[in-house]
Amino acid sequence: MNLGFGTDGIRGPAYSELDEVVVHALGRAAAETVSRTTGGARWVTGRDTRTSGPALAAALAAGLRAAGAEVIDLGVVPTPVVAFAAGLHNAAGAMVSASHNPWHDNGVKLFARGGTKLDDGAQASVAEHLARIGITHGDRPAQSDVARRDQQATTAGDSDAATNGVLASYEASLSNAIGGRSLDGLHLVVDCANGAAAPHAAPLLERLGAQVTALFCEPDGRNINEGCGSTHPAALQAAVLEAGADLGLAFDGDGDRLIAVDSVGELIDGDRAMALFAVDLRDRGLLADDILVVTVMSNLGLRRAMFDAGIGLTTTAVGDRAVLEALDAGGFSLGGEQSGHIVFRHEATTGDGLRTAVHLADLVVRRTAADPLVRSSADLAAPAMQTAPQVLRNVELTSGPRVLPAAVQRKIDDVGAQAGPDTRVLVRPSGTEPVIRVMVEAPTAAKAEALAERLVELVRAGIVETTG
Repeated sequence: MNLGFGTDGIRGPAYSELDEVVVHALGRAAAETVSRTTGGARWVTGRDTRTSGPALAAALAAGLRAAGAEVIDLGVVPTPVVAFAAGLHNAAGAMVSASHNPWHDNGVKLFARGGTKLDDGAQASVAEHLARIGITHGDRPAQSDVARRDQQATTAGDSDAATNGVLASYEASLSNAIGGRSLDGLHLVVDCANGAAAPHAAPLLERLGAQVTALFCEPDGRNINEGCGSTHPAALQAAVLEAGADLGLAFDGDGDRLIAVDSVGELIDGDRAMALFAVDLRDRGLLADDILVVTVMSNLGLRRAMFDAGIGLTTTAVGDRAVLEALDAGGFSLGGEQSGHIVFRHEATTGDGLRTAVHLADLVVRRTAADPLVRSSADLAAPAMQTAPQVLRNVELTSGPRVLPAAVQRKIDDVGAQAGPDTRVLVRPSGTEPVIRVMVEAPTAAKAEALAERLVELVRAGIVETTG
């Protein structure tokens, strides 16, 4: 089995690497490990809208039950709702999703009792237990079975009392987070990525008082993240301008991240949103120790903006799990990633796209009402930070290890060292996809592009050397 835990659970091609056999075994391993180490035998599960979701969610639940767990299945809900429900029921949690990946992938994200992410030790214990189970693939389903299982896909969450009760409590928590204020008068365009947020986001925002135009809320099992959502916001940008809307909101496939669009069609990524939230929370006395937690991927412009605002930074490795560990270790209240994972730790146990959306919409309402110089979301977002030129490249891996040869890594380090103190270089393997990520920040876009291309060449040469 080639699957392994990355920065956010286990992920891979559905029905080939990640099938019912694997997921059933993972359910057993998770229940026997997590229940033993964190206590309790109750689990909350959910899934996104992929065709493989129903079959894999059923296999996961069966594996959990085989190890003696009680399972509360919420159906199609965002990942943060599973985490919230785990806290509500003092349970562990599992979400069947591959987040922003295409429809043919799937995965499983695990939460400890209470809805917190598993730490490295707990995740390693699950992986070791899974290996000891000794999965055999003789019972893997034939490809002819794929079409049958695809027909099982559904596009709405279960309507049982448990799901409805969790969703009502979750919605109340979002309303409480903004002090019960209304979003009345705000026109939002919402892109649900044909994913887990599709049945929930627009109705929830409407009940909070907003006028909502919904996009990509018709999942068919194969259109999740396809040209839409937080990784493809162009359609949302166009829709905001066409509608003359106040704000656009784009979720990813499992609803735990948000990328927004201001009233003139400019993107508000995770860095810019954090700049806005950090200053607002600080001004209201809610930013613990006046510290914001970010990852190494956060733009230099955010770092400069926080320095100017007198807000300190704690920097972590990539991944919202790393952000959460730093938040908990320092007792901090706000952190996140440029990609749109933002954690309001004083309110929630994980990154939450809908919570971020509600906070951003509320901030627009409050600031446009209180400050005559802020008449729109664009007036609010544009001054928050000045983005430094940043170039991101992905180099795909077809096989072999994700670690580059030492000689190639030395060449990469030399490029970074020679680039100068005003330039930042980061080359790292992805924790969720078979790619090497290259990031360059420089004083000019031209310099960033040139350095990025040089690094991509070195990485590709290293891949050939590793696999050749």
